[in-house]
Amino acid sequence: MKQLLTLLGLFLFSHAFTQTPAWPHHKKAVIVLTYDDGLLSQLDNAVPQLKKAGFKATFFLTSDVDSSTIPRWRALAKKGFELGNHTLYHPCSPSEDVPVTSEHYTPIQVIREIEIMNRILFAIDGRNGRTYAYPCAETTVGGDKDYVDTLRRYNLVKYARIGGDTGAIITDFHHLDPLRIPSLGLEDSTSASALIDYVKSVQARNGMGIIMFHGISGDYITTDKAVHQQLLDYLKKNKKDIWVTTFREAMDYATHSSTPPPDSH
Repeated sequence: MKQLLTLLGLFLFSHAFTQTPAWPHHKKAVIVLTYDDGLLSQLDNAVPQLKKAGFKATFFLTSDVDSSTIPRWRALAKKGFELGNHTLYHPCSPSEDVPVTSEHYTPIQVIREIEIMNRILFAIDGRNGRTYAYPCAETTVGGDKDYVDTLRRYNLVKYARIGGDTGAIITDFHHLDPLRIPSLGLEDSTSASALIDYVKSVQARNGMGIIMFHGISGDYITTDKAVHQQLLDYLKKNKKDIWVTTFREAMDYATHSSTPPPDSH
């Protein structure tokens, strides 16, 4: 009997730590909106919609920022949006539309890019404790050299987002690798119904869902701004149950490394 009670206690202890957190202010789920590559269509189309809806989001930038966009990114950061690291040159596996290929990179070289990009981002927003998104959702360089553990050793970022998982819903934070956090990767012209159905699935499982956007009615891997708006409308309509926040804030809360933020939504 004593052994049975001990086993039951261990099960309950383990079970408790594999469940999703009790989200702040009785929310039932978390949605994190992320935008890759620091594109003009994001600044021109996504940002005004996000501001109007009252939502914060995470933008992963490369060194492809300039004198015209840096003040805009800085202003966003001051309003609570997150600027994340996406390397200097966005190296990816070779293809016809990839300007910088990763086939000749070593793990140390990409780590060096991340380190320098952290400095650029600090110059823009004055923040530390950066988050990261792997270019093209690839965790390898030089053909097949995985650099996740190298990134871990250098301690340059708190959390890192991978992508391309069409069913990415995070519910088990106890076993979640903070440097391999899955997200929903989108195709060109993803429909509003597909995005809203994904959010509903996250709600049904009381989990966290991270969406990876690129262009918003412009640039590439494009989501129409009307579709983007329909998603925001759904999130706003369900704000009682859904916490929409930045990548770092969501992960800080989920891993109990920060106090709950104020309920701004």
